[in-house]
Amino acid sequence: MASTLFTQNIIACIWDFDKTLIPAYMQAPLFRRFGVDEASFWTETNALAENYRRRGYNIAPEISYLNHLLTYVLAGPMGGLNNKILRECGGEIKFYPGLPKFFEQSRTWAKAKPEYQKHEIELEHYIVSTGLAEMIRGSAIAPFVDGIWGCEFIENPLRPGFLKQKEFGLEAAAEIAQIGVMIDNTTKTRAIFEINKGTNRNPAIDVNAKVTPEDRRIPVQNMIYIADGPSDVPSFSVVKKGGGRTYAVYNPAVRAEFEQNDRLRQTGRIDHYGPADYTENGPTANWLHLQVEKICDRIVADREAAVASRVARPPRHLNATPEEEAAARKSAKPPKQTTFLE
Repeated sequence: MASTLFTQNIIACIWDFDKTLIPAYMQAPLFRRFGVDEASFWTETNALAENYRRRGYNIAPEISYLNHLLTYVLAGPMGGLNNKILRECGGEIKFYPGLPKFFEQSRTWAKAKPEYQKHEIELEHYIVSTGLAEMIRGSAIAPFVDGIWGCEFIENPLRPGFLKQKEFGLEAAAEIAQIGVMIDNTTKTRAIFEINKGTNRNPAIDVNAKVTPEDRRIPVQNMIYIADGPSDVPSFSVVKKGGGRTYAVYNPAVRAEFEQNDRLRQTGRIDHYGPADYTENGPTANWLHLQVEKICDRIVADREAAVASRVARPPRHLNATPEEEAAARKSAKPPKQTTFLE
């Protein structure tokens, strides 16, 4: 008998990281550890594309900071940087108010009503960031998320001829040397479709494979995408067009961020916006809570309507009139043995 791949009773909150969950850029603890001036690093990074263009090279702006970080490692100021250090620095990341407690508490929203529990609705949290995945994995919020997409580095890359080697020498001083994964504002949408199709849970499902809507693990209409601004417009667009919810946050201390989010709403990029404060009963927590409940209610309604449309009504007795009952008694014959078939 044919069956669907997934039950589609999962809700996904998909989060950006920098300026969404934290007030600054996550790399700040990394720069402090190596004594690198953060402002100088970002000024140099922002100038890379133009300077390379003058030399006849084209470089994607999104990859600039990853390359420049590797140059700092190669040139010496950040020599010895490895994934272990990235995870350690991730432990120093400071989050906006209410986090990470909000991630844990919000899961209870999908179980708040008996009908939600009956349909086994679950709320999952995912982080999709152009930042460094290892730093996020080392941060305080990592235990409360169901998946992390971010940029990754390779330490001690394999050398030419490695396929002919039977053993590899172990190097004590691991150091990042190559980019393993690069997430930019456009490829974030790939992560959304991986969550949508269930690729992250079932590697046998390729993200580029054609999967019918009813076979996708988390329909886009079951998603809420939360980020801080214009760089997330591609992801906002994918989720909003698919029937999901979109929400932008701003630092309450920065008026320009508030104005930026207001423009996003006026142009229809987002459904709503609010302060990056996730404390209980605050405007952002309340809006997200309301949207999760609305999605839960729709899941319940859709699933129960599906049952009603696919299950035939059982046979029932018809109410006879007194006259009909009397006539039936007069003509009654001894009952025959009856066999009931299911």
